[in-house]
Amino acid sequence: MAGTEKQTFSKEELKKRLTPIQYHVTQEKGTERAFTGKYNKMKESGTYSCIVCGEDLFSSETKFDSGCGWPAFNNVLDQGKVKLTKDTSHDGLARVKREQ
Repeated sequence: MAGTEKQTFSKEELKKRLTPIQYHVTQEKGTERAFTGKYNKMKESGTYSCIVCGEDLFSSETKFDSGCGWPAFNNVLDQGKVKLTKDTSHDGLARVKREQ
């Protein structure tokens, strides 16, 4: 994605390109089952990118094991590319989620 221009994708295009769980997580604010995602226990160095638009979002240097079953990060690569929102939908527990 060039500059700060936001790409948009049709629902139909995304449903063709993404798996059902990828679509659910990225477009419907869903989550994978805890401790099942391929990045949960990943230890390799690198950059985590958005599966929808390809933008680099997180560095493995800021990844930590929060014990919750999903990858957790202390920081984002570019604040302008990530919108963080407070989520209390899971039994009242406060967590911060990245918005599309």
